[in-house]
Amino acid sequence: QLKLVESGGDSVQAGVSLTLSCVASGYIIESTSMVWFRQTPGNLCEGVAAINKDDETLYDDSVRGRFTISRDNAKNILYLQMDSLKPEDTGLYSCGAAEYSGSWLSLRFHSYSYWGQGTQVTVSS
Repeated sequence: QLKLVESGGDSVQAGVSLTLSCVASGYIIESTSMVWFRQTPGNLCEGVAAINKDDETLYDDSVRGRFTISRDNAKNILYLQMDSLKPEDTGLYSCGAAEYSGSWLSLRFHSYSYWGQGTQVTVSS
């Protein structure tokens, strides 16, 4: 049974870095597309970074240059390195996985079938 478990969220000051992890079980992340989403305090749900099976990446304009998505295929873990955090980065961060293998990239919620419970990131000014 597929399970995604996120960790690494914290309450931090603006300008610092955090790394989020998403451990997958019952699923091989190497062969598919995955994404990091966040739900903001205003209940806006937005895709921030995606990676496909070819390790190509896609970022939302709001995080490009500050966030880096990557994965360790041997450990079956997806990461999100977040640098220069801003208060507007506050939210519940969840990882998502596609059901089928492919080389596509998407920040759309409905492109993914499996989700973790999320880890909270709070950035204060």
